[in-house]
Amino acid sequence: MKQPYVSVVVCAYNEAGNSKPLIAQINAALQTIDFEIIYVNDGSTDATLAELKSIRDERLTILDLQKNYGQSAALAAGIDAAMGKFIVTMDGDQQNDPLDILPMIRVAEDLDMDLVVGHRQHRQDNGLLRRFPSWLANGLIRKTVGLRINDNGCALKVFRADVAKRIRLYGELHRFITILAHFDGARIIQVPVRHHPRRIGQSKYGLGRTGRVLSDLLLLVFLKRYLNKPMHLFGGLGLLLLVSGFGLAMRFLWGSDQSMNSLDRFALGIVWLLAGLQFLAFGLVLDLQMRTYHESQGKKTYIVRRVYRSVTAERVPLF
Repeated sequence: MKQPYVSVVVCAYNEAGNSKPLIAQINAALQTIDFEIIYVNDGSTDATLAELKSIRDERLTILDLQKNYGQSAALAAGIDAAMGKFIVTMDGDQQNDPLDILPMIRVAEDLDMDLVVGHRQHRQDNGLLRRFPSWLANGLIRKTVGLRINDNGCALKVFRADVAKRIRLYGELHRFITILAHFDGARIIQVPVRHHPRRIGQSKYGLGRTGRVLSDLLLLVFLKRYLNKPMHLFGGLGLLLLVSGFGLAMRFLWGSDQSMNSLDRFALGIVWLLAGLQFLAFGLVLDLQMRTYHESQGKKTYIVRRVYRSVTAERVPLF
């Protein structure tokens, strides 16, 4: 099979009714270039897989995952299978417009960018459930990470393949894939893109995810600063508590003031002493875990149950 210039990766969970029209739109938008479509069925329980298998298109590959792993794992599966020089990611709900793909690729080529991020104009989703959490998260990202991107949550992105394939996705870090690329030194730019209302199905997003977004963002800030040196953080805190606790305890044992208030200070000193030892131990454990993490990069966060080449809709080996 000839290597395609562009791989379009679409992740779908219960998107029956959206797959056929979206694939038709992608074909129409990219007819002037060589491309492939990697459609990842993330354990859908509706007719999504059957709809995909009914499509006869030699450029379409369907990855049917073993279960619903979540968007990060599904996206990782699609990126791993992609063979193009550029990898395009987009949602399967028809809210992203395939007509924006070629202009984004031209920006990546002309400006030598590693990642082009879509900035949705005139967003067509719920203001309270989608736009407010997005505004909050993007503001925090600009403050904590220093990445001047207005719409990190836009699924429509164009990566150089080597950049996308270096990024490790797990948990729900797909929301921060732009930040992960930034940490890796990628050259990033944003461009305005269209945004359409959802016509079929229901959104999987809501206010309930805001807390998880914030906790994941805290994790990313930690990873940026202390990924390879967690002892700099936990060791420093541990030593501070250790010294403070030791000083309070010694003041009680060798000082002249043996009142109840001094006893309270002594107890506090012991607590700080123990907390300091715990932080030091935690830092050492994290050091070991980080080593293990770096040495186990080959582990997948997903299992592909079956792979279908849509021209035959039959199971074929992935590799």
